[in-house]
Amino acid sequence: MTKKSTLKKYQLLLLSILSGLLFSLGWFPQGFFPFLFIAFVPLLMVEDYFFSNRDTLKPRLLFLFAYLGFFTWNILTTWWVKNASFGGAALAIFCNALLMCLPFLLFHRAKKRIGAQWGYVLFICFWLSFEFIHSNWELSWSWLTLGNGLADAPDVIQWYEYTGVFGGSLWILFVNVIVYESLKGFKEKAKHVHVRNGCIVAALIIFPVSISYIVGLRAETFAKGGIQVVVVQPNIDPYNEKFDAPFEGQLQKMLELASQKVDEFTDYLVFPETALTEEMWESEMEQSGSIQMLRIFLQKYPNLKIVVGASTNKLYAPGEELSVTARKFTNEDAYYDSYNTALQVDHSGRIQVYHKSKLVPGVEQMPFPFIFKHLESVAIDLGGTTGGLGTQEERTVFVSPDDQRTGVAPVVCYESVYGEYVSEYVRNGANFIAIITNDGWWGDTPGYKQHLKYGRLRAIETRRWIVRSANTGISCFITPTGEIKQPTQWWVPAVVSQRIQLSHELTFYTRYGDYIARAAFCLAIALLLYALLLRFRKIRRS
Repeated sequence: MTKKSTLKKYQLLLLSILSGLLFSLGWFPQGFFPFLFIAFVPLLMVEDYFFSNRDTLKPRLLFLFAYLGFFTWNILTTWWVKNASFGGAALAIFCNALLMCLPFLLFHRAKKRIGAQWGYVLFICFWLSFEFIHSNWELSWSWLTLGNGLADAPDVIQWYEYTGVFGGSLWILFVNVIVYESLKGFKEKAKHVHVRNGCIVAALIIFPVSISYIVGLRAETFAKGGIQVVVVQPNIDPYNEKFDAPFEGQLQKMLELASQKVDEFTDYLVFPETALTEEMWESEMEQSGSIQMLRIFLQKYPNLKIVVGASTNKLYAPGEELSVTARKFTNEDAYYDSYNTALQVDHSGRIQVYHKSKLVPGVEQMPFPFIFKHLESVAIDLGGTTGGLGTQEERTVFVSPDDQRTGVAPVVCYESVYGEYVSEYVRNGANFIAIITNDGWWGDTPGYKQHLKYGRLRAIETRRWIVRSANTGISCFITPTGEIKQPTQWWVPAVVSQRIQLSHELTFYTRYGDYIARAAFCLAIALLLYALLLRFRKIRRS
């Protein structure tokens, strides 16, 4: 049995808050990410105190301390959501901290059944399983996945091309457990345990960093040749101008910016999310004023392909099967779907279409629409189309009409947070990635900076160049090793041009996705069943 320790309530309180502070430092500017490797240690101390005194302390008190730690982490890292909706931010922070408590408390209960050693294995598996599930259900908010906290240190995570962000989460969790065990052994004067665990911690830090250096050197050998890409940052206020001013003037402004860099050698021109604010019906897209303006611009540059964001609608024919997000016209018996859309317009006369499908919960998507569809009217308004948007099953790759082997992944805003999701584009033939986004609703806060850094992770995981067009910034180019090139300033109109290389190779992660999280989930289920079996045997014997 673990030796009992004595801690005051205020000490437990301070330890919980300390964990939250350490977690949040991982999302601060470059140089603070190492704190993630000890962020769980204070909370593990609190949990072990409750484990040692399980006969006298109630688990609900552990929940309160754990919740305080996770709430601190959430509010210090994602407070900027309040710029869109104070109520929405409060609900998101409250609920996400609550969900984080589930794997932690489940670990505590299971630890009572199978002991500390296997308990800590379960802790790692439960947390990875939580992050995986949280990335794939309709209330998904994986912004604070632990592996994302290393986005500011691309030099030490070049091996993400093999593991994805869950490899980073596993690394952080494992080091936290070993550090805690080492500190605990030192406290209990078990010097051999302290020395052993100290060596393990050193190896766990040095080895991945060394591997990253080696892998990064290989990845820096980019393919020769490539294409010329121009990115436009129009800087149109999403609240006071973008969806109120005439679309013709806004598009003309963007085309004038583009003309500063586009020439006969330019292959792609990229505009941000919802750059086309005209109401567009997909069956009549060619007749829209926006598309006609783009066609006129393309006449001067016959080799140019334009990737641009738009808000589009699809009208359902009578008798056509409706989606769960289909909306009914107010005054007639007809239905339609609204989409956050990416388009490719080129000289072929064809318009390629992709509908954003990883939607922001509570903004673009009402979770579980078959239950809550009637609540669409309360969706948070971030500017543009909101509430119950339609989606599509496949990740569409925009193919060049000049070379069928050249394909761009049109990743729209929030989709860039999801590694396995973006890898689907690459498996479908994309050899570079265009992230189009409108981060203006966050204001000048850490939100848009964090979003930018996540693009680095997608570049490393897929070993693809990323071109990023953000309405109000930051627009840039990201190399396959995560280096940010030509970043624009926040809230300043800008246009940048870069020659990028194309890749046709698939990384290990692109091929196999989030296999680490899936393996952790399977192991967690097995160990949980084992814990339940032990409990059942104990009940039968008593």
